[in-house]
Amino acid sequence: MIQPHHCPVCEKAFPARAEPGVSSFPFCSERCRKVDLLRWCDGRYAIVEDIDPQVAQFLKDNPGLPGPRERNAISE
Repeated sequence: MIQPHHCPVCEKAFPARAEPGVSSFPFCSERCRKVDLLRWCDGRYAIVEDIDPQVAQFLKDNPGLPGPRERNAISE
């Protein structure tokens, strides 16, 4: 028997089915897919990696530099 998948947003179990043009996999619905996208856009999720020691020292020495969101606002 195939195990049901669990939505990463609402944790609801749902069957994995391949309906043409309707798939929101790995989410149970289009709503959960959009909630996940919003969370990425809001910065609630992050891919964490080690910072190069030289980059860390540069950021420590230059605390007034704008972050990515501030740089985007400045360039618009």
